[in-house]
Amino acid sequence: MSSYESIKLWKETHVEEYISNSESLNEFHDEIMMKVFKTASARMNIEPPCAFVWFITGSGGRFEQGLISDQDHGIIFQDDSPEAGNYFSELGKELSMGLQIVGYPLCDGKVMSSNPLWCQTAVSWNKQVVNWMEESSWVSIRNLQIFYDARKLVGKHELLFDLKNIIHEYSRSHPQFLGRLLENVKHVKKTIGPLGQIIVEEKGIHAGAIDLKYSAFIPYVNAVRLLAWKEGITETSTIGRLKELNKLGKYEELSHYQENYSQLLQFRLEHLSSTASYDDSHYLYVKKLTKDNQKLIKKILKDGKKLQQYVQRMIEKGGNHGV
Repeated sequence: MSSYESIKLWKETHVEEYISNSESLNEFHDEIMMKVFKTASARMNIEPPCAFVWFITGSGGRFEQGLISDQDHGIIFQDDSPEAGNYFSELGKELSMGLQIVGYPLCDGKVMSSNPLWCQTAVSWNKQVVNWMEESSWVSIRNLQIFYDARKLVGKHELLFDLKNIIHEYSRSHPQFLGRLLENVKHVKKTIGPLGQIIVEEKGIHAGAIDLKYSAFIPYVNAVRLLAWKEGITETSTIGRLKELNKLGKYEELSHYQENYSQLLQFRLEHLSSTASYDDSHYLYVKKLTKDNQKLIKKILKDGKKLQQYVQRMIEKGGNHGV
């Protein structure tokens, strides 16, 4: 049986081999997390008492993790029994601890299998997802969006798929629900000034930098997720969602944004510090970039705003206007 420390050492020794592109890096993250799961399961000393799925979400669920990534994961298990409840509760704690030792910081929002909210029976998950949709508070909508990006790492895919079907069915029978989702995501931090300049942090330890996560990634992720939700697309990566949307024949213009997002993923690998903490690893110092790279980032930021405005029109009017 591997130890978490030996997995961490293997991760640190081999990561350089996988950072040429985002896809390779994310396959590496998956491999590390699978090793953690195998070790955590072995440490439990008994077999799982029923069918289950361990899923990852957030950037991991979207297959978009950077070099440094925190934890976002949960468990759905089949049986509603004390035995199953105890087993998966302990497994969830073990997974969170193991991932932390290996180098994935604990999630500030507690989206982890160690949190009972994210480790429940299939029946309880069903009720929770419906409650989130009916309640439609800021927190419940945020949780739904996080869950919508989930993908299976280990176990029975159907347990996850069935819950996403419930979300799609609810959205189809409650058309106004998409408008509520829109309210949660349409307020984005202003990143381009009136003279076309990139707006950077003015003070503090990140003065002169932009937070690439919130200024660049989030506008694309949120906008594309909304369109995917509208169309009932189960693909979880932003690039994959854009490809599926393009196939529908009414979103052909989105290929431009697909190219932007691919460039953004690659840009992050090449320009963000690999030695920073998780929080610091999102900050990009604009003046350190070449003129061409400044121009590229400016274009990505401007287009992120256009994409958000387009999706807003689509949701509010139900039309198909050109981007």
